Amino acid sequence: MTTLILGQLLDFPADPFATPPEDAARHETRGAVAVADGRILGHGPAEAIRAAHPGAAEVDHGDKLILPGFVDAHMHYPQTAIIASWGKRLIDWLNSYTFPEEARFADPDYAAGIAERTLDLVLANGTTSVASYCTIHPASVDAIFGAAESRGMAVWAGKTCMDRNARDDLRDTAVSAHDDSAALLARWHGRGRARYVITPRFSPTSTPEQLEALGALWSENPDCLMQTHLSEQVDELAWVAGLYPQARDYLDTYEAHGLLGARALYGHAIHLTPRERARLAETGAALVHCPTSNTFIGSGLFDPGLFVSHRVGLATDTGGGSSFSMLRTMAAAYEVAQLGGTALHPAQLLWLATEGSARALHAEAEVGTLAIGSAADLVVLDLASTPAIAQRAARAETIWEAVFPTIMMGDDRAVAEVYLAGVASRPATWSRAPISATFLKKADA
Repeated sequence: MTTLILGQLLDFPADPFATPPEDAARHETRGAVAVADGRILGHGPAEAIRAAHPGAAEVDHGDKLILPGFVDAHMHYPQTAIIASWGKRLIDWLNSYTFPEEARFADPDYAAGIAERTLDLVLANGTTSVASYCTIHPASVDAIFGAAESRGMAVWAGKTCMDRNARDDLRDTAVSAHDDSAALLARWHGRGRARYVITPRFSPTSTPEQLEALGALWSENPDCLMQTHLSEQVDELAWVAGLYPQARDYLDTYEAHGLLGARALYGHAIHLTPRERARLAETGAALVHCPTSNTFIGSGLFDPGLFVSHRVGLATDTGGGSSFSMLRTMAAAYEVAQLGGTALHPAQLLWLATEGSARALHAEAEVGTLAIGSAADLVVLDLASTPAIAQRAARAETIWEAVFPTIMMGDDRAVAEVYLAGVASRPATWSRAPISATFLKKADA
């Protein structure tokens, strides 16, 4: 059965970093998306779509704005429970918060519970696809893919591999990293909407032998993505240089072991050398900008010039990132770019959170657009979701003046509905979790 989803529409026939932003976008004040069997049949002015699909059922969102669902190109679902942990630099943050929490994922039931919670949180914030790191435990991969499968959600994920510079209970080996990843890839890659991603955490936690093994696995499965971290903090660069004295730079630690290519995703990429920039552009590898994480952990500022010269996606990087919301992430990207001397246009921000991230994942034919044949993954935004936003939007004379306050000040309250493959999927609001008895006892004392 065909369904028409009606409201305002925004889509992007062109890349707003290659075309004047307002020319790259198309806005319908009264539009519709036609959906059947989980796919988009067409979109455009409401009356034209009605005429093309007579007798179709209708869901009318009034003047709310319909967009492709947000695509989060880099997150760590195992860090959901430790998001917004205070005051640490990257290496301290890993040792103090991340590694103790990831050790808990040895329990498959714990992993399953966090996976369910994470996907509910991202859906409540309008995100319909994520690329996530897991832990070294194969069950952590099964958990996120299983939770996504039950929702009909497109997820990219992989076992995080580490064989040094981590707790003993979070280390694998070069052999087990390869073999576990290969088995998980065979089980999940291409099953429904699941896509496996080969995932060395980063060079400091992998020996050359492990990187070599994962490079070999990638060469055997070139349709997979490979995700890792690159040049996040200055002290991290010094650490990498000491561990890999023969490497020309940080990127070379991956390149030398077969982990550089067009289907690679490098999170952060803040402190790049000229050689690294040139090689990343030459190979077509994707950079993933994580602005709330970069500011929260004090890593540095992403160069806004990279949006034009390189393939770039946008991401929350939860839990180092401080929000599950791609709206908040867009706002942070705007603020970081301002510090770099560039004022990103609202069209560019929305494109980064949708098609830009989908392109980073080589998935723009599946998610991140309203193109015919794409999955009907949509987010519907209320552009007057709070009094502060509503009073500003009331003065808008263009769609950009109407949507920019929601980008800068919006949160999950702005998300009126989410569709996964055409099915309304926004989670119901759950009751507040109880404050811990330990905390209350200390507070009373």
